Amino acid sequence: MNVEASVKRSILYHASQDALGPKTREILGRLGYDIVDPADWDARLERDPELRPDLLLVDDRRLVEAEIHDDEGDPVPIVLLSGRQGATGADSRIVGAVKRPAGLHDLYRLMQQVFEDTPRSTPRIATHLRARCERGARSWDGRVLSLSENGCLIRTPESIPLGQRIRLDLMLPASGPVSLDAEAAYQLLPDVGLVFNGVSPAHRETLGRFVAQTLLAAN
Repeated sequence: MNVEASVKRSILYHASQDALGPKTREILGRLGYDIVDPADWDARLERDPELRPDLLLVDDRRLVEAEIHDDEGDPVPIVLLSGRQGATGADSRIVGAVKRPAGLHDLYRLMQQVFEDTPRSTPRIATHLRARCERGARSWDGRVLSLSENGCLIRTPESIPLGQRIRLDLMLPASGPVSLDAEAAYQLLPDVGLVFNGVSPAHRETLGRFVAQTLLAAN
């Protein structure tokens, strides 16, 4: 399975390892956000002195460490890994804050907002999953081509008009079955984009686990 394509972004990391949630750093790397420690960054600078990070990810108790980058021209934007206080807005370099330890979805959502013109709220993976669709008394099979916690892109022999609601049953390898209420939100011919409605916490956890496991297993 392939992960969604993403431009590689260099994120210079001034924080302890426990300031991020389990596997957060690794999964973000698979999604195109390369989180680099200062020592590794210095080694890269030796090879390319013109190199600049796209973003600084900084523990708010170590903000002084970010000042070294102010001498390199335009300030590099900063996302704080913060306690409960968050960001005050007094420092113009700071574009956002996430509570420590920062989890995958919070950081992914924020980085999408910082970098992408059309941000996504959750990671999306390419799949080829069999799906069972139901609408009233009718049922038919389809293939889910991409999947996130919020929706999917599906290809089916049966037309799904925009705005139409269906029941979607999926069996996720190593994660289990999920049954979802979905609505056709857009077309990417010949496929249809579905948005999930009213996902239960248990099913959202199952979807999130499957997406994370797939990202970790990707080459």
